[in-house]
Amino acid sequence: MEKLSIVKIGGNVIEDANALNTFLKLFSKLEGKKILVHGGGKRATHIASKLGIESKMVNGRRITDADTLEVITMVYGGLVNKNIVAKLQGLNVDAIGLTGADINSIYSEKRPVKEIDFGYVGDVKTVAHKSINKLIEADFTPVFCAITHDGNGQLLNTNADTIASELAIGLSKLYHVELYYCFEKNGVLKSVEDENSVIEYMDYGTYEILKHQGTFHDGMLPKLDNSFHAIESGVSRVFIGNPTVISNKEQKFTTLYL
Repeated sequence: MEKLSIVKIGGNVIEDANALNTFLKLFSKLEGKKILVHGGGKRATHIASKLGIESKMVNGRRITDADTLEVITMVYGGLVNKNIVAKLQGLNVDAIGLTGADINSIYSEKRPVKEIDFGYVGDVKTVAHKSINKLIEADFTPVFCAITHDGNGQLLNTNADTIASELAIGLSKLYHVELYYCFEKNGVLKSVEDENSVIEYMDYGTYEILKHQGTFHDGMLPKLDNSFHAIESGVSRVFIGNPTVISNKEQKFTTLYL
């Protein structure tokens, strides 16, 4: 099978212009077929504040009411996505910006209300891997933002880590997929106070032990859950680290396996 790299870039890198430019240069040099996935939550919070819209968070997850969804659509699908696409074009990467609604690529269902009503938040149900592959085979590089749809005209705010994982799972039917989660840290840390405490190799058993010991902060848990779900579902390898992980295997980073 041919190799496909799926890279998710974290919000702190997006907010730092120099870090983003450095990452995109690395991404542009990544050999073979590739997909980029991004969020933009910090930018959305900033723009919402300017518009007088309060951002509500519960356990690190955004409550997406109608006004917030409008901001997210403008910021994720417009400002952030098109800025990244334009920069990639400047680096000779023929990128195409997408939401999950485009070519019906990622279908989600609105998250049911249990203890918390998250509003217009989607849980991914299907990925149209054959449609997405038509773009890849045409030598385009898809750039997905963190928006999906419900098939009935409703856009939904969707976790970017989950989108990356589900894309990787869907396209693993056609490719040897490697999934990268890139953010400002060097990898999964044993201690958030120690930047060098990178756990270089972690299987699912070790993850469960460390999770019950309270090693990981809330933001890392969904990333790790998505990672192991991807590996269990056919994705070849998952790497977590700073942006150099996609090009420089001599740096410390975290590799996950079953």
